[in-house]
Amino acid sequence: MDKEISTQRWHENAQTWTTLSRAGYDVYRDVLNTPWFLRFLPDVTGQFGIDIGCGEGTNTRRVAQLGATITGCDLVQTFVDAAQELEAHDPVGASFTQADARHLPFVDNHFDFATSFMCLMDFPNPDQALKEAFRVIKPTGFLQFSILHPCFVTLNSKRDQDPVTGKLGRTVHEYFTHSNGAEETWTFGTVPPELLDTIPKFNVPRFHRPLSDWINDIVTTGFTLEAIQEPRATDQEARDHPSVADTRDTPLFLHFRCRKPE
Repeated sequence: MDKEISTQRWHENAQTWTTLSRAGYDVYRDVLNTPWFLRFLPDVTGQFGIDIGCGEGTNTRRVAQLGATITGCDLVQTFVDAAQELEAHDPVGASFTQADARHLPFVDNHFDFATSFMCLMDFPNPDQALKEAFRVIKPTGFLQFSILHPCFVTLNSKRDQDPVTGKLGRTVHEYFTHSNGAEETWTFGTVPPELLDTIPKFNVPRFHRPLSDWINDIVTTGFTLEAIQEPRATDQEARDHPSVADTRDTPLFLHFRCRKPE
């Protein structure tokens, strides 16, 4: 799949994605993935950052609320418009612009840090985005990004439940298969049934690659891999939000923090 088709799919998804996520149906993000990411984040107070693949801007604004001045960029103008509209209504110190993560319109060594929430696995050639992040970050700055866990969210993987114990897990297939945009159709699992027939589902291109590819690209780019984490719901979170209970045993997300050497 080429860039134009991938971009078109996200343009088609953007309005519904914005509406549903802001209505609270992206429970994995709000309950688990973003809180873990923000706790993992170094102190960004007074720093200047970029959020790559910002979507409709919710996570970018969360970083700004930690004390950073941050610019969010996304290839899809619909997402950028939604983020700008929210920031105009409720300013927190974030700005937003349309830009391709693989060709960032910023000079070298421009930002103190970069973040990317659940974006880099959604388009071809993420190694180019890593190189661009490395270029625009100042020496000693960091890139922190999250992706679907490549070991457990593979092509045609699925959530399973033991019929006897009730224990949740996943069946994994095709881990070593590189996917060049195989499309999956779905929506957030907590969308109520009465809405399902009134809204379009997402068509999401998949660009799965093994974990070793991610690590090798980080190292080849020049980053030092500083830390990783795998978000896991607490017992209380699993009770309060059963849709995230499967992460008690199998991680669905993987977070990297990389440092640009001095």
